[in-house]
Amino acid sequence: MGYVVFHLDKSPGNESAMTDHIERKVIHPNVDPDRIHLNKELVEFPDGIKDRTEAIQHRLETAGLKRQIGKNQVKVIRVMISGSPEDMKRIESEGKLDDWCRDNIHYLKNTFGEDNLVAATLHMDETTPHIHASIVPIVRGERRQKKPKKKQQEGNQTQNPNEEQKAKRAYKKKDPNRPRLCVDDVMAREKLIEYQDTYAVAMAKYGLKRGIKGSDARHITLTEHYRNQTIERNNLQINIEQLLAVEEAKRQRIEELKQKEQEAKLKSIQAEEQKQQKESELKKTEESLNQVKGQLKTEELKSKVANVGSNIMDGIGSMIGISKVKQLQQEIDDLKKEKKSQQQEITILNQTITRERKENEQKTRELKVELNKIYDWLPETKSLVNWGEYCKNIGFSDSQAKDLVNMRPIYFSGELYSKEHSQRFKAHNSEFRLEKDIKRGIFSLLINKIDIFDWFKQKHREFLEAIGIRPKQRLEAEQSNSFRI
Repeated sequence: MGYVVFHLDKSPGNESAMTDHIERKVIHPNVDPDRIHLNKELVEFPDGIKDRTEAIQHRLETAGLKRQIGKNQVKVIRVMISGSPEDMKRIESEGKLDDWCRDNIHYLKNTFGEDNLVAATLHMDETTPHIHASIVPIVRGERRQKKPKKKQQEGNQTQNPNEEQKAKRAYKKKDPNRPRLCVDDVMAREKLIEYQDTYAVAMAKYGLKRGIKGSDARHITLTEHYRNQTIERNNLQINIEQLLAVEEAKRQRIEELKQKEQEAKLKSIQAEEQKQQKESELKKTEESLNQVKGQLKTEELKSKVANVGSNIMDGIGSMIGISKVKQLQQEIDDLKKEKKSQQQEITILNQTITRERKENEQKTRELKVELNKIYDWLPETKSLVNWGEYCKNIGFSDSQAKDLVNMRPIYFSGELYSKEHSQRFKAHNSEFRLEKDIKRGIFSLLINKIDIFDWFKQKHREFLEAIGIRPKQRLEAEQSNSFRI
């Protein structure tokens, strides 16, 4: 069971600004423009009266007041009537909202006087349905007696009774039933308590009860509400800018890591190619070594045969054989050194590849940890980044996408690409803004207050109709309507 909301507020000043708000001549940020048509005027103005401000003045002029109204005198009491948000939604969903309005108007007329209720408006375009009523505090009857001060009481006690009687006769009594403009009589403390009690009784049938007596909770005025909204919006702007700064730093860090990753991969590929080249050279070296060894054996055999020959041939053969053997032996030693050097290079390359692969894996893990922290601490980051990329993909520049993600509206003329329809659509001097749906916790890109996806669908439908193709859904709807007829 929820609570009633019955708040009274004195208003001695000019009521034009409040009238503009109530009658939606000025649209505040908490108002949904698409629901303004649901608002209702619950009190009919007299003939020739066009708005609430004139209705207040009309009541003051026609009430038969004898005294001139003071500059600082309260001319109207603002009454805001509602209930707990969940209960008001329930009353609306059950179809009892009209009955609730009727009972509220009945209560106001019975409590403050039918003529004093000069205006009442039901607002359906804000978060919770509520009524703004205007009461001109015109009363009849004796004035409330003020408690005499202590010194005055002591003085009166010493006064001669005959003199007191003469003093009373010196003044003519005023008609107690004359109309008076007196907010103090209407908003006396005991009266305010009485209103809360009796109003709760009237609203009990709708599952609403009185608030806790003596509670420290207080009503927030409209001015305070808008000031708080401005502060929240400014704080949100600061948070978004900080978020984007963090996001930009994160993006740069990601780019650096990607660049290092590419460099590491390139080095790894180059090292692998060098390794394969060295292995190929080593293989050729081993083949050359085996060939030289074969030649060496042949030369040794020739050298032995040469020793058996003639003296001249022995000398020549010995010289050739020894020289060839030494040359081949030297080549073998050189090939062994080269093979060893190549094996060392291959080992170093393998170590380099392994080290760079580990470094790359470590940087990737660090990057994932950093991203998870950002998404955990700033959960809207991922969504805002995705919206920024989407804005660039459909045709906005980097600076325009940045403004949109910063919740700043932009005006755009040009073509936008719809991936869903594989088509470009023209927008002319249109307002774009990214807004967050507080209830659903999601962002929406709006073009002239229309969701971008709905706008694309509408443009695609217009294109099909222009070339003579009727969209399937519309055709089915028309066929269904023709069947009903």
